[in-house]
Amino acid sequence: MKDTLTLAPGAFDLAQLRRVWRGEVRLALPAAACEAMDASAAIVQDIIRKEAPAYGINTGFGKLAQTRIPNDQLETLQHNLILSHSVGVGDPLDARIVRLILALKVGSLARGFSGIRTSVVQALVALFNAGLTPHIPEQGSVGASGDLAPLAHMTLALLGEGKILCADEWRPAAEALARAGLSPVQLTAKEGLALINGTQVSTALALHALFLAEDVFYTAVLSGALSVDAAKGSDAPFDPRVHAVRGQPGQIRLARMYRSLLAGSAIRKSHLVADNKVQDPYSLRCQPQVMGAIDDLMAHVSATLLIEANAVTDNPLVFPAQGDEPEQVISGGNFHAEPVAFAADTLALALAEIGGLAERRVALLIDASISGLPPFLVPNAGVNSGFMIAHVTAASLASENKSLAHPASVDSLPTSANQEDHVSMATFAARRLALMARNTAHIVAIELLCASQGIDFLAPLTTSEPLQALHRQLRAEIPFYDKDRLLSPDISAVARHVLQGDYAAQHLDVLAA
Repeated sequence: MKDTLTLAPGAFDLAQLRRVWRGEVRLALPAAACEAMDASAAIVQDIIRKEAPAYGINTGFGKLAQTRIPNDQLETLQHNLILSHSVGVGDPLDARIVRLILALKVGSLARGFSGIRTSVVQALVALFNAGLTPHIPEQGSVGASGDLAPLAHMTLALLGEGKILCADEWRPAAEALARAGLSPVQLTAKEGLALINGTQVSTALALHALFLAEDVFYTAVLSGALSVDAAKGSDAPFDPRVHAVRGQPGQIRLARMYRSLLAGSAIRKSHLVADNKVQDPYSLRCQPQVMGAIDDLMAHVSATLLIEANAVTDNPLVFPAQGDEPEQVISGGNFHAEPVAFAADTLALALAEIGGLAERRVALLIDASISGLPPFLVPNAGVNSGFMIAHVTAASLASENKSLAHPASVDSLPTSANQEDHVSMATFAARRLALMARNTAHIVAIELLCASQGIDFLAPLTTSEPLQALHRQLRAEIPFYDKDRLLSPDISAVARHVLQGDYAAQHLDVLAA
């Protein structure tokens, strides 16, 4: 039985969102949230009774905002809005991302500023708790005026239209709802707009990538430390005094990790004296500086995305009376996803650099003139090619990530007859990150295989206890590469563990320092 996460609107934390992403929880709404939503919906109904014009309630949308809609057509207006905006294309979004979208949309609406009835939000909760996944095409949003097309596809499922993934099979939405004992929703004034306006898709895509990136990042710390010992590198550059005088917090934290990971290494002790290397290459020596800067960037991304995950980003917003301020419906622009676009572009830089640095260490390890290890990390090189072409794969992925790291946020195209004349492109900015994370995970996987091979060649000397445990964990599944064999399955298996955080999970005591 899954745990129940009772949403405190505006108070998601990243640990809770990770559990949502993994499918570990059910959702529930607190009574206070239901009261806030009902009060907001009552304001909308009051506007309709008074026939006061209000955008999105009794007017058209976008460039058609000046068109007044009669009261008897308001439900049709909302239904047509969902149908006309369900124009997404491409593959359906990953179920993990859709879970986040549903939870973020529930959390935003539950804050009570969107003019939507509690019953509609409860229907979203029921959809989530039934394990139903609306069919949401991955392409079609420019990240301003909200993620209109993908959120319209989400809303289609509530209406009993479109498709829903049910028991690993795509079914007509009405059928899937019926199988789960749920009924389609009939939208009233403002509700369709509240559901499709907002940054939840961009934010969910970025959170999905962040969670992947965190596991890749910490595994790259492990693989980088293992490479230091495999190449008989020095731990002197990780001395705390070096990093204290610079003062960058991420750098200081990462240097502490590398010191902890390498402490007690017999390999390091073997060349403390009469080491013919004066300085290690930057990909070994400057790991705290590079990975520390990445750590700082990822902390900034996390903070931005957590704020956005808790935000109210639809339009217009419904504010109840407070003090001398009367109740009011205000058209603003919280749907513009520029903060998410910038965060996603920043995370793209981080992912590209994690992979770029790891690729350089792979190149170093296979080069006998630098690493002192057998050429291409294989006995009888020549007959055997070893990790020669595995490095080519790493290089190709690193290069691909460089292209993907180009900022999406600078590329605005006007839409809606120039009413929406500047857009964020946050949805693509975030969507491309999952591919970058997979690319980087495979580079790190190749490094782990190379570094483990190097450690084997240095036996009977051993690395530190944490890194020896990492080596044992990998070797329990992947044997020593004693002659050429099919290497692709090994890379895929290790990359899967990287993305799942399996290696990092075994070393949280050091990595959480």
